[in-house]
Amino acid sequence: MKKKILAVALAAATVLAMAGCSNSDVVSDVDAITNSVDDGSSTNTDNQDNADDQGDADVQNDADNSADSNEQGDLAYIKEKGTLVVGITDFAPMDYKDENGNWIGFDAELATAFAESIGVEVEFVEIDWDNKIMELNGKTVDCIWNGMTLTSEVKDAMECSNAYCINAQVVIVNADVADQYQTTDSLSELAFAVEAGSAGEEQAVENGFNYTSVESQANALMEVKAGTSDAAIIDNLMAAAMVGEGTSYENLTYTVALNSEEYGVGFRKGSDAAAELNAFFEACLADGSMMSLADKYGVSAMIMQ
Repeated sequence: MKKKILAVALAAATVLAMAGCSNSDVVSDVDAITNSVDDGSSTNTDNQDNADDQGDADVQNDADNSADSNEQGDLAYIKEKGTLVVGITDFAPMDYKDENGNWIGFDAELATAFAESIGVEVEFVEIDWDNKIMELNGKTVDCIWNGMTLTSEVKDAMECSNAYCINAQVVIVNADVADQYQTTDSLSELAFAVEAGSAGEEQAVENGFNYTSVESQANALMEVKAGTSDAAIIDNLMAAAMVGEGTSYENLTYTVALNSEEYGVGFRKGSDAAAELNAFFEACLADGSMMSLADKYGVSAMIMQ
């Protein structure tokens, strides 16, 4: 604005210096220059106001779209896109791949049946377990369904289903030294491997164990088998399926149960899909289909009824 005033002053001075002009001519010329500058300033201001108005409108539209998404409900969102995207890890007998690379297991089949019940396809996405909350909130997955322990952190961050399975975190060691590690106190000198972000890691922290975080519970078992860790903490259900005679880890065994816990399924906070899943669980228990599936995968003793 200062530059514009200066330009007007200079122009006026130039006009006044012109000897051949009358006073009335000078006034007219100065008025014309001033009006020209004012018109430009007004136009620029109007353009800026229009841009600001458009920006405000865009922000309002974004807010309206967000509100519409919230009003739509999570279940409607899943149905509209036609897929239930399930976040999992390789965790037998809950979620693991068959010889053809297809995801199977107690949780995998239950999730598939639930997807069918709401009229959508199921899609399994293998995730980093430590990032499960971020994956859920970022909508890269719609739920976490993978033998997930209902910890306080999980319940604070997710809309969780009712518990459907009971479980425990157990200590895995080499079978030839198992008799030395039958109490919690006897474990204090061991170096543990635990899955990052898991209930096993939580138990390692609570008990003050020396531990290393790894990508999955399967990796934790590999650490013990390779001798790079003395012990692992994994889910009892996985231990029953993966450790001991007839398994890939026949020289390992489990000893101390560090806790008791419950499994649930996590959706985005506030999701109405959790209530829909609770109703599905009740129906499956009533018609016997959940227990039939549990028998197939050897987890019937863990089902909550």
